[in-house]
Amino acid sequence: MKKDSLIKGTLILAAAALIARFLGIFQRVPLDHILTENGGLYFAVANNVYLTLLVVATGGLPSAISKMVSERYALGREHEAKRVYQAALLFGVVTGIILTIALYIAAPYYAVHIAKTPGAEVAIRAVAPTLLIFPIIAMMRGYFQGRQFMMAGGMSQIVEQILRVIVGVALAYYVVSIDWGEKWGAAAASFGNVIGGVGALLVMLYYAARLRRGDLADRPAVDIEAVKAAAKIPFRSIYREIFTMSIPIVITAMTVQIIYTFDSSLFVRLTESYYGYHDALLVLRDLSFKAQTVAGIPPILAIALSTSIIPVISSAYSLRNMAEVERQTSLVMRIVLFTGVPAALTLAAASYSVTGLIFTGPRGYGIVAALTAGTIFQITMMTSNSILFGLGKARIPMMNTFVGIGLKILCSYALAPIYGVYGVIMATSVCFVVMTWMNIEAIRREVKFTVLGSRWPSYLVTIVVSVAAGWGTEAGIRHLLGSWPDKLTYLVSAVAAGAVIGVLYLFLLVLLRVVTMEDAKSFPGPLRKLFVLLLKVLGRTQAQKERH
Repeated sequence: MKKDSLIKGTLILAAAALIARFLGIFQRVPLDHILTENGGLYFAVANNVYLTLLVVATGGLPSAISKMVSERYALGREHEAKRVYQAALLFGVVTGIILTIALYIAAPYYAVHIAKTPGAEVAIRAVAPTLLIFPIIAMMRGYFQGRQFMMAGGMSQIVEQILRVIVGVALAYYVVSIDWGEKWGAAAASFGNVIGGVGALLVMLYYAARLRRGDLADRPAVDIEAVKAAAKIPFRSIYREIFTMSIPIVITAMTVQIIYTFDSSLFVRLTESYYGYHDALLVLRDLSFKAQTVAGIPPILAIALSTSIIPVISSAYSLRNMAEVERQTSLVMRIVLFTGVPAALTLAAASYSVTGLIFTGPRGYGIVAALTAGTIFQITMMTSNSILFGLGKARIPMMNTFVGIGLKILCSYALAPIYGVYGVIMATSVCFVVMTWMNIEAIRREVKFTVLGSRWPSYLVTIVVSVAAGWGTEAGIRHLLGSWPDKLTYLVSAVAAGAVIGVLYLFLLVLLRVVTMEDAKSFPGPLRKLFVLLLKVLGRTQAQKERH
């Protein structure tokens, strides 16, 4: 098994996350038809609680393990790295048991008294066993990432989502068809997570066996003294190092999920005076079931980059190779900017068609557009967090997270009663903007890096022109194809808007010289070839004009 470079590792994780995200959206489509509005709400509430607890149990540990393992391998202390792995697996087992029992017991109280969604407790209890499995999977993924083998985590994620979608949808359909009711339909859909977790664990065990065979083939002679020395390292000292590093990472990794859970838990309380109780429930469903689902697409590459950049920067920083640290920092921020921003704004511009195509209708498309556009700052926040982790500055993003979440809470209470759901979304954007700014300032104190420099005005023109053209295309095609079936109209207009934005965006990046030849050479293979070709064509065209 060969190590993956930053670009290759990122592409593997991004591809896996993209497939997983679309499978997740695909699950919401049939569930939107199978479950009633209350059933969909129960499913969304259970999913948010589960994801929040999962982040509590595992959010920072894979990144901490990845950093610890990569540093030890860079320094030739591989047996210590394996000792770290053993300690992490033990922690995953114990944590999984505790959280599963706690969630099962607390489900009725949370559903009735906190989220004010009586009926969701069955779905919450159905998803609880998943917490037995995923802490173990998370520890294994952290170890593989530290070894810079991203394929294991990527494949396990894909298998997990395939099983989750198939089993969840099939069970929900069966339970509803035999008239067990919306509570049990949502619980059946939630139970798909458990089966997906079992599949993911089996994949990780397969790759662990492969890696073990590869290690034995590379080093047939075992250094007995090194093994004995590593075995003497107490788990207590390993846990101290893991938790010192992981607690800040857990807190920062929880940011998005804490915000989503805060919104789903307190939305009715915050907006009941604005909408009324029953209308607030309907808007909450649009926010949690639709908008949060679509808004999860743009950050996919940032999540992959955030995962793969930590061991790369950590290894270079442990060897004090600052030139490499600066190069990788600039590269990752540039990739995020060139990919994440247009992805978020494309979905926002075509939100009417995207919402209508994926769900039963376009209701709530404005909420989808607002939340998705705000993920621009979520993307930069997540990436800058990971750069600071790689630099060993985990406490800085943790403190910035406290500031950001504090602002989110204050702004939600101030804005939600006035602007409803859009006040809640504005509060989220304020949180991400402030955290991003604080993170970037902290990175600049450690590393001298540039993203675009003097090219920022050209980049902003590129974004504004491309998105405006895509928005006009989407609205125009919907108007022209008004007599067509709704789903077909939504499909054509969404695809057309995406195509216009994509082509115009690439053209303007080259025409306005936002992307340079140096940038292009650092891109993955297909993108590198495309941009190099476009830049050469542009260069020849301008040279011909100058001669004439």
